[in-house]
Amino acid sequence: MKIVDLIRSDYYRYYGFDCCTWIEKMGMVLKALLAFNHSFTYSFWFRLASDKNLFYPVARYMHWHLSRRYGIQIPYNTKIGYGLYIGHGVGIIIHPKTIIGNNCNISQFLTIGSNKNMPAIIGDNVYIGPSVCIVENVKIGDNVSIGAGSVVTKDVPDSATIVGVPAKVLHYNNPGQFICNRWKMNL
Repeated sequence: MKIVDLIRSDYYRYYGFDCCTWIEKMGMVLKALLAFNHSFTYSFWFRLASDKNLFYPVARYMHWHLSRRYGIQIPYNTKIGYGLYIGHGVGIIIHPKTIIGNNCNISQFLTIGSNKNMPAIIGDNVYIGPSVCIVENVKIGDNVSIGAGSVVTKDVPDSATIVGVPAKVLHYNNPGQFICNRWKMNL
């Protein structure tokens, strides 16, 4: 997937419509540059920094600057699918070898870490609530909701809602209910 498509998918997750025309695409860039939404701004520069392109040096600097400003540590080499949504982007720390799927929401004060260099693999359409800690080699399935303050230490099946310390399955009703404006590849 091209970097432009990744940025478009993130934009769609935040604003609910795709920027198709040249003028709309310029508006998307202006919103990022003027920081109308600091979470989208961070996503925008993260995507540009993760790809060798014309804006590579500026993008790396902006990614570094915004990481310091907002307290978000998502290394530019982290593999994140299309449609990333960062809600209330502050205090986020993600291990560089973490793999995050498509249409995922991450919230404030999230930690995805590893002491053994084998971090989590997160599926598609996953909502991760505030103050969640995901540790070590954990696989999180598709359409999962992780409740606020949970500590995830074991694999999570598809279509589950989990909560608690340590996190346990609460139910399998209405999976992925908090994922709005899902980006579909054919848009």
